Amino acid sequence: MSEVREVTCIVCPVGCRVRVWLEGGRVVRVEGNLCPRGAAYAASEATHPVREFFAVVRVKGGDLPVVSVRSDRPVPKGAVLSIVRELSRVRLRAPVRAGEVVLANVGGLGVNIVATRTVKRAERGPAARDAFEPPPH
Repeated sequence: MSEVREVTCIVCPVGCRVRVWLEGGRVVRVEGNLCPRGAAYAASEATHPVREFFAVVRVKGGDLPVVSVRSDRPVPKGAVLSIVRELSRVRLRAPVRAGEVVLANVGGLGVNIVATRTVKRAERGPAARDAFEPPPH
């Protein structure tokens, strides 16, 4: 049984509307792309969509309340929401160093979540509040 999927290519600014024909889960035809990179992207997106993953994680006792993080490789598109849920429960303690693994093997996918910047330990005072702690009244 043949199936047709439409994909908007994001490889370049043109944004080709590409049609991908699948038979038994395998790509048999690609049409509508203006370049070979578009064909490869559309075929991959139709059979195994993945996304680069970026987020923030709360930090206790840091000079910043959160640290930016990313996946060390693309994750399956269907796993993004479960990764967000898992990260929402993570609380780091300052200091956090850029490149530090924040969460290893997230969701059993073999993907690590890594800090993308350094958060130093805060000095005492207003800047030392924990993530999302309301200011004093």
